[in-house]
Amino acid sequence: MDLRHDEVLLARPGDRRPGPTTPGMDRQEAFATDGMWSGFVRTEPGMVSGWHHHGENESVIYVLTGALRMEFGPDGSRTLEAGPGDFIYVPKGAVHRESNPSAEPADIIVTRAGTGQSTFNVDGPEQG
Repeated sequence: MDLRHDEVLLARPGDRRPGPTTPGMDRQEAFATDGMWSGFVRTEPGMVSGWHHHGENESVIYVLTGALRMEFGPDGSRTLEAGPGDFIYVPKGAVHRESNPSAEPADIIVTRAGTGQSTFNVDGPEQG
């Protein structure tokens, strides 16, 4: 989608493009600029994503449906769970993986602010 500085734009579901890939997650890009990425992500029930981080981008996640479990920290030892209506903040460079422990698809909205590549898949969490 061509972004102009003087125009307000609309992205309908059919306008979204495949976003950066991480195993276990279906990312769909709505908008991307030099300093921002925003889109829709679905994680199927029981699915666990691969470990990844978002480089120089900080992220805010809003959970629409299902549940989101986030593992992070040394050896992946820290965990939080979020449900519909919850927001999660992920700082720049934080290695993490997401899973959906619920029986329904987890649909989330993600907005990232920063520069450079927005997704880096890695072998595992940082070692503690």
